[in-house]
Amino acid sequence: MAAGRSIRTSGNIIDIMRFLELRVPPPVVALLVALAMWGASRESAAPAAPDLVRVPLAIALAVVGAAFDVSGFLAFRRARTTINPMKPRSASSLVESGVYRVTRNPMYVGLLFMLCGWTVFLWSWWALPGPLAFAAYIGRFQIAPEEKALAALFGARYLAYKARVRRWL
Repeated sequence: MAAGRSIRTSGNIIDIMRFLELRVPPPVVALLVALAMWGASRESAAPAAPDLVRVPLAIALAVVGAAFDVSGFLAFRRARTTINPMKPRSASSLVESGVYRVTRNPMYVGLLFMLCGWTVFLWSWWALPGPLAFAAYIGRFQIAPEEKALAALFGARYLAYKARVRRWL
């Protein structure tokens, strides 16, 4: 009987994981992670970093992140394909130019850079897992399903692109 329960539990976990695929928009995931980082950072006292170092570094990381986001967005607009991350099967073209020559996921890279900037700004050990948690979640529940959809839509062309360009950086 216990074995049957563990199989059902295991099945439920798999069902939950499948349910989460393409469900939460990546900017919402980033915002939730940022809020969790902020809350966690309030629970600990870290050695203070001089604002003269901390703030400009945080801003620089956020600006780099925004540049990745905007570049990815504009490339999708130029290609007249969907920017909706929840519906990758709606893609009308495979974008391989511009920032997409450097990373297959510039908008997620951008959000990751912004979270890294937020980590620096918060200057707390407790904030450090935030960007890692974001990357892990997005990799499993957003990027992996997107890659399946793009492989189904664009076949060998997408697989060649995937072999040529890294997922992140």
